[in-house]
Amino acid sequence: MRRIFTTLAFSLAAAAAPAWAADDLAKGNYVKACIDAASHAHSIPPEVLLILLNVENGRLGAVSQNTNDTVDIGPMQVNQIWVPKLAEHWRASREATYRALRDEFCANVEGGAWILRQALDEADGDLWEGIGLYHSHNERHKATYRRLVLAQGRRLQREAAAETGSTERDAAVTRGGR
Repeated sequence: MRRIFTTLAFSLAAAAAPAWAADDLAKGNYVKACIDAASHAHSIPPEVLLILLNVENGRLGAVSQNTNDTVDIGPMQVNQIWVPKLAEHWRASREATYRALRDEFCANVEGGAWILRQALDEADGDLWEGIGLYHSHNERHKATYRRLVLAQGRRLQREAAAETGSTERDAAVTRGGR
């Protein structure tokens, strides 16, 4: 999983940050460092953040319009409703928070990780419920989102197994699964 984590970090860097250093290795290391820092700060496995980044599929500098008249911001697709709370958490203005979420990869990942931590706390530590709450409080939307996250996690697991020449079953046994 570590190898696929690094590979996907490189892919995210190339797609999301044309202004970063031209060296792909530096980009991948930057993305990985941002994910690792947010993971550590909010006690969330880095693989979970990576999967959410892939599911959300946002881009640095991008703002996506939603059907409910809100926008999602940057790589983690942080909804604008979180800007006031993140601004308070970061002790920054709403404008500076919005710009950071839109234009700074590490800030966007940190913001997304903080939101996920709020959801996990609301879910009393239940990872799947927290992941659902990261996306929505609507039961149908939560269930759909959890299915997307699970499918993405399985896809990444297959890719990691293919890279190492192991099977999904080998990977599950190594992790203690059945």
